[in-house]
Amino acid sequence: MYIRYEAADRIATITLDRPEAANAQNRELLDELDAAWVRAAADEDVAVIVLRAEGKHFSSGHDMRATGGEEITEITLQLIYETEARRYLEYSLRWRNIPKPSIAAVQGRCIAGGLLLCWPCDLIVAADDAQFSDPVVMMGIGGVEYHGHTWELGPRKAKEILFTGRSVTAEEARQVGMVNEVVPRAELDERTRALAARIAAMPPFGLRQAKRAVNQTLDVQGFYAAIQSVFDIHQTGHGNALSVSGYPILAALEEMKAKTK
Repeated sequence: MYIRYEAADRIATITLDRPEAANAQNRELLDELDAAWVRAAADEDVAVIVLRAEGKHFSSGHDMRATGGEEITEITLQLIYETEARRYLEYSLRWRNIPKPSIAAVQGRCIAGGLLLCWPCDLIVAADDAQFSDPVVMMGIGGVEYHGHTWELGPRKAKEILFTGRSVTAEEARQVGMVNEVVPRAELDERTRALAARIAAMPPFGLRQAKRAVNQTLDVQGFYAAIQSVFDIHQTGHGNALSVSGYPILAALEEMKAKTK
């Protein structure tokens, strides 16, 4: 089990529990995570969903070495597309559209696929040691599958972090509106819980309407269409990797993972 689920006081808390691997996301973790989101959405006693992580880091991204705990022995473009369409794009969009407010509590590194976990949440509370990055250009890919960069950071900042691969600090993320609040690391869970409790006291139908209004406005502005379109652009990166040099992602991944140690 890679996910813990608790519900109390109208708050469901979903915890990533693979700290020994910096909460890297294999197939089992993502499937368990999706099941937890669906469970929280269906529970009438839950008004707010909190996503948090055990350990030093929120998430080091996708675990490219394993699918369901087994080593990858053969990779095809069809396998990549089908896996990413379901577990990356579909899951992230489902979590984003669950009609209950959600809060991500982020500490340490949040790398590449880690963004697919926190960006679908309605609010983000970051520890002062949090760093967000998407360095996959070094892998010949223009960004992770759920391409929220432009919406979360603005076009120029999005280009900067993609072009350079550098991390965005918690305070930088707050200044551009990606993060709602930056708190001391030791207070992350307490402050997130307090915010969730305040929201949980509001009328559920009003919360649902407010969330739908904001999400629908973003979709009218082109969010949903852009996410779908850029997912297909992302797949050309995998196609290029397979056709030009086999699949050089694992070596680049090791370099990225080393930053979480």
